[in-house]
Amino acid sequence: MFFDQLWTPVVMAEVKQERRGKRTLPTRAEQIKSLETDSFDVLIIGGGASGLKTALVEWDDFASGTSSRSTKLIHGGVRYLQKAILGFDIEQYRMVKEALHERANMLQSAPHLSHPLPIMLPVYTYWEIPYFWFGIKMYDLVAGSKTLKNSYYLSKKDALELFPMLRGDKLRGAIVYYDGQMDDARMNLASRIDCHTSWCHSCKSCESEKNGMFTASVSSTLQDLITDSIRKMDNSSIKEICCPSSGVHIVLPGYYSPDQMGLLDPNTSDGRVIFFLPWLRHTIAGTTDLPCEVSHNPKPTEDEIMFILEEVKNYLNPDVEVRRGDVLSAWSGIRPLVSDPNKENTQSLARNHIVHVSDSKLTEVAKHLANSYGDRAFAVAKLAALTGKRWPIIGKKIHPEFPYIDAEIRYAVREYACTVVDVIARRLRLSFLNVQAAHEALPGIIEVMSEELNWSNDEKKAQFQHASEFLQNEMGQTVNRASRDKIPINLTKDEIQSYIKRFQIMDKDRKGYVSINDIRRGLKHSGEEVRGEELHEILKEIDTNMNGQVELDEYLQMMSAIKSGHVAYSRFARMAEMEEEQHEKELLKKKISIERSGGGL
Repeated sequence: MFFDQLWTPVVMAEVKQERRGKRTLPTRAEQIKSLETDSFDVLIIGGGASGLKTALVEWDDFASGTSSRSTKLIHGGVRYLQKAILGFDIEQYRMVKEALHERANMLQSAPHLSHPLPIMLPVYTYWEIPYFWFGIKMYDLVAGSKTLKNSYYLSKKDALELFPMLRGDKLRGAIVYYDGQMDDARMNLASRIDCHTSWCHSCKSCESEKNGMFTASVSSTLQDLITDSIRKMDNSSIKEICCPSSGVHIVLPGYYSPDQMGLLDPNTSDGRVIFFLPWLRHTIAGTTDLPCEVSHNPKPTEDEIMFILEEVKNYLNPDVEVRRGDVLSAWSGIRPLVSDPNKENTQSLARNHIVHVSDSKLTEVAKHLANSYGDRAFAVAKLAALTGKRWPIIGKKIHPEFPYIDAEIRYAVREYACTVVDVIARRLRLSFLNVQAAHEALPGIIEVMSEELNWSNDEKKAQFQHASEFLQNEMGQTVNRASRDKIPINLTKDEIQSYIKRFQIMDKDRKGYVSINDIRRGLKHSGEEVRGEELHEILKEIDTNMNGQVELDEYLQMMSAIKSGHVAYSRFARMAEMEEEQHEKELLKKKISIERSGGGL
């Protein structure tokens, strides 16, 4: 009773305070109306990761650009500290110190979206042991009281036990240090949602079909790819300060890395570092650092993907076959670095920020649900549909290999997801984990979103087309397909005969090719009903000459690519295999023995 008397007033005070300071999420229409009618102290242009009455406008979705295409680390930057010490660079040092302070803030404020991650730095020469040990200890020292956990040294035996796939020959030991890991897009969105509930106004997809006037005392552009274009609206003759640099990452299957341990390669062939990190049961590898042109839709190139794969091979056991087909997804993000004429390349540019004041006062200024939504997990679960099964009772998966359910799509719409790309890229992260799985999930996602947003059939088709182009161009699907098409057919005689048999089973009419109707029939046999757009996409993945049908040589080339590891999965190949299994079952039914049939002579 005494405990209750002490506890209750405190709780009630907190509730009253929350009611005064919080509000429900406004709709997008309400946001736009507020932006057009209210007057603000600050206007922020760009919804990337960054009090006064504030308005924020975003061209696309929140975190649609670089903010969702990071290495998923919250770190001060070990290599930046190395450059600061070796080059006596005070700016690099200040940037690292500030970043380590913010790392602690993010881990504390969003524990459901971030966590400490141990990262191993393998050492292959004896003299590097004290060198790297001193550097990592300096990293701990700069963090001070914000250090996550103290770094430590591992023997060769212990290092291989923790990271079995690591190359063991000439390994002398390893140093383990700690940094933070996060879901970058979700972290960005969470800050936007918190902003809305604390009397701030923001609006995504603000490239409008009509002109609007926003009133603010001060305008602030968060350092972004469009920084220079916004500055030139104020002064067309102003000198550009943004130096764009592309960073490509790839996603590999989860077995490439331990669940709770990352890897840092401190000396790549181009003098950079490569991270090799577990993320959402997969493995992220990257990144590159090359000058590029500003683009809202950056694309990974085959050369960049192969560069990362080659660097990964250098640090893994030679018995591990690193295959091009294991690349499940790839993306490119553009860093808006600050130009420095004294630096020879983008790798040398500091990652700190600048403040530019213009003359006209335009100033630069479940486990899965719990981990993604925090205390909003129950709100998501309430939106889940009945599965019609004994278990699980609710929550229909949008893809059998991933934990995402229909309720998350409905909740994403309430969190300002307007397009299918918003969902697969920034809400569920499926396109980052497996581009093929994301493509297969499109029809189901479109159906749920159309219920929430009242889409017409034309809008559904437009959304499917837009999402398909996004996956092909920005998530590496086209690059993956192009690399497969260059693979020569390399199959044994028995394998060729087996695949010819499967092909003939698919081609029931003996036309010499498999048509889209054959694909529809094959999927129907396996219990799948798919829409016309999806049928064409399945055909497109194997139809290399783009004539609307699959010839035998195209099928054999696909199977050869799967065998060599250049392709990890093909829906058409899986369907052909299931067709053969069904064909064999039907043959067995026809071969009933005389005794069992009740007849005889």
